Amino acid sequence: MKNLDLKDRKILYELDFNCRQTNTQIGKKVGLKKDIVSYRIRKLQQTGIIDNYYTVIDAFRLGYNLFRYYINFQYVLPQLREEIINYFINYRNIATVSHFSGKYDLILLIWVNNLNEFYRFWNKSLDKYGDYFERKIFSVYIHGVGFRKSYLMLEEFKKGDRIEHEYFGAGNKIVEIDKNDYYLINEISLNARIPLIELSNKLNCSSQTVNYRLNNLKKSGVIQAFRVGINETKLGLKRFKVDIYLKEHKQRDNIINYIKQIPYVLYISTSTGLCDLEIELILENSNKLTEILEEINVHFPNSIKKFNYYGDVKIYKETFLPKLLD
Repeated sequence: MKNLDLKDRKILYELDFNCRQTNTQIGKKVGLKKDIVSYRIRKLQQTGIIDNYYTVIDAFRLGYNLFRYYINFQYVLPQLREEIINYFINYRNIATVSHFSGKYDLILLIWVNNLNEFYRFWNKSLDKYGDYFERKIFSVYIHGVGFRKSYLMLEEFKKGDRIEHEYFGAGNKIVEIDKNDYYLINEISLNARIPLIELSNKLNCSSQTVNYRLNNLKKSGVIQAFRVGINETKLGLKRFKVDIYLKEHKQRDNIINYIKQIPYVLYISTSTGLCDLEIELILENSNKLTEILEEINVHFPNSIKKFNYYGDVKIYKETFLPKLLD
């Protein structure tokens, strides 16, 4: 793995497990003094290996559902493409705007808690740009399971680390939160490492109150994890998405349990209207992906119809939370 020694990888691994850990806590786990951990984290940020620190929030527990559109363009020049992408990025309920080369020009994930509001937005979108959509496929996102970035620690990660790090999706109990909680998760969603004192100043309350609210949001499942965003390209790695179509659906749970143990897998997702399972992986190249898919096929003979996979991912926007407050 380019540009990273074992200590840096251990630091990133701990930040990915819980980026709100103090540098002292991380230092004890990786065998370094606090000041050295601080220096290494700053270096990882300066070199662009650390992109950001984000909070995984289960917005389903706040009453939202997640719709997805796969779009292919027609008659679209680069300037218009950028205009369309920015239009979707700026919509407050857009969760993800991304591009996976190979099949779709744009993939949109949209938080929806009011069908009429969503219909008005989508109608407006079609009025503006519908002539440039050659094809659009709709699906409903059901749930996703996230895992630790075990690809950082291939030699040393424990099997227990592959237990679900986070779970978000439909069917979870709706959680009632107040306005102060909304402000809190808005502040922490895209800056998960923000200090308590800074949060308390923004919310005009004590650090103890902020900590109490954070703990309650974690206990309720609204907050699932505090993670680090890593620019994989700086490490010579690529993100791939795989759609799995099953022939023998009763093998689904066994296939999921097998895939969970693959250290390159970040997410396993389920949606309606397209494939039976979706996985996202971080790998060196497509040859490694082919090798993994062949291993799955051999392990479950005659259970899988086909795999479709996409690489060269570009993510324009990614958040686990709709913009709740201005």
